[in-house]
Amino acid sequence: MRNVSAGRFGNFGGRFVPETLMQPLLDLEEAYQEAQGDKIFQDDLKRHLRDFVGRETPLYLAERLSHDLGVKIYLKREDLAHTGAHKINNALGQILLAVRMGKKRIVAETGAGQHGVATAAVAAKFGLECVVYMGQEDMQRQQANVKRMHLLGAKVVAVETGSATLKDAVSEAMRDWVTHVGHTHYLLGSALGPHPYPTMVRDFQTVIGNEAREQILAHEGRLPDELIACVGGGSNAIGLFSAFLKDQSVQMTGVEAGGRGSAIGDHAARFLSGSIGVFQGTQTYVLQNSDGQICTTHSISAGLDYAAVGPEHAFLKECGRVRFATASDHEALAAFEKLSRTEGILPALESSHALAYAFRRAKNIQPASLLLVNLSGRGDKDLDIVESGRI
Repeated sequence: MRNVSAGRFGNFGGRFVPETLMQPLLDLEEAYQEAQGDKIFQDDLKRHLRDFVGRETPLYLAERLSHDLGVKIYLKREDLAHTGAHKINNALGQILLAVRMGKKRIVAETGAGQHGVATAAVAAKFGLECVVYMGQEDMQRQQANVKRMHLLGAKVVAVETGSATLKDAVSEAMRDWVTHVGHTHYLLGSALGPHPYPTMVRDFQTVIGNEAREQILAHEGRLPDELIACVGGGSNAIGLFSAFLKDQSVQMTGVEAGGRGSAIGDHAARFLSGSIGVFQGTQTYVLQNSDGQICTTHSISAGLDYAAVGPEHAFLKECGRVRFATASDHEALAAFEKLSRTEGILPALESSHALAYAFRRAKNIQPASLLLVNLSGRGDKDLDIVESGRI
């Protein structure tokens, strides 16, 4: 293993990978840095975000919900982006980068399936071969998204090792990339993994926060009191938070999966029970035992069912800029139902964790407070789970 002190967020981040991946990561970092300064690349990205993704997404005042809770709640409607979640922002940015680098094949991992669908969609748009690794457990609970990926031309490979969930899908995707680095790009879906992925994914998701900042000022003439977003790896949250980090008046809260209890194996709350370690290429908070072995996790939401958190979130937690909370499976299901029946919007179960915290928070703040919740995805994919109340 080789540790290169790059892409650090305080004590977190870095590049902890086998030698075979070091050069591909350095090449990716160089290509990304060049693309950042390339007006043609940036103009193409903006054009496709507008015409293909459908940006900008609305900032929606949930009027009935606000009336019920006694505070104003705005929802950043990433559920209205093409393919139904924020994942398409990053997938589009990375596919443009892959084309720029001359790659012909894409591999990706997915948990809830939204990143897999987004990757399959952009691969189809640009005519690249696409292979998506997905845990067998997640394929069972997200069958609709598996079908969508197939229809978009992707090959979906079931991962049966380990817990057969997101962490195992990441491992298999990285193994594939090692074997085919010459013509393959690994389109990682969240702000985790080795540098430059946490930085690159964050940057492609900052469109969320940049839009939300302008929109809330236009709506209210002031910034929100608090931003709230769910955190698995953390791409939707860091995308929202990034535009407000310098605004000390704006509180920020990331919501992890509290699962079905506080015991190890019953949740996916890294800041509740985790410790600092190295996992899948980066140093961050990890759910691990005293021997450094990765613990099993649980969440009703496949997209939050992951043993580590993005390194920038670990840094923001350590320095006190962002606080982190949890929402249980039961709370997420209740929040799903409340938003659906109050506002006519079906939220993803991932987003429902953020909503559940917002509903709790509303009981303990001033009536004039303004909350902005990132509705990171839509809930069509979760209907079978919600209807069965499966935990």
